[in-house]
Amino acid sequence: MAETMNLQGGCLCGRIRYEVSLESDEGYYCHCRMCQLAFGNTRAAFINVPQAAVRWLTEPPKLYASSTFARRGFCPDCGTPLSFAYVDSQKMDLSVGSLDDPSRVRPVSHFAVESRVANWHAEDGLPGHRLDASEAGGAVEGGLRE
Repeated sequence: MAETMNLQGGCLCGRIRYEVSLESDEGYYCHCRMCQLAFGNTRAAFINVPQAAVRWLTEPPKLYASSTFARRGFCPDCGTPLSFAYVDSQKMDLSVGSLDDPSRVRPVSHFAVESRVANWHAEDGLPGHRLDASEAGGAVEGGLRE
């Protein structure tokens, strides 16, 4: 992707809306246990962006401290998971499913593969990274969880 792409997204009920300027169309799957619980799924799909690239068009999401080092954004009405960010990071993840057009981004890797639910995994040839092999338990090269 050579030029900036502006996308919009939001929650199921429409209370929370955002716009994001993407420099890359690359996303990733996170298989960590916290993402499994937060999404009620075997994995979560994210795009990693600078926080400054996100503009909340309505109120920002409500934040939940899912750990001492991270916050997750969600809609307080419908519960849609919208974001993930490390406490002192300039970057954040947005949930791909909350984009109005999720087909505009593509997965390029898997993160926290040691927590992957094997019988729900379909081999796609994408590289995988272990959570415990990344810096600070979550930041790895390539824009994942920075």
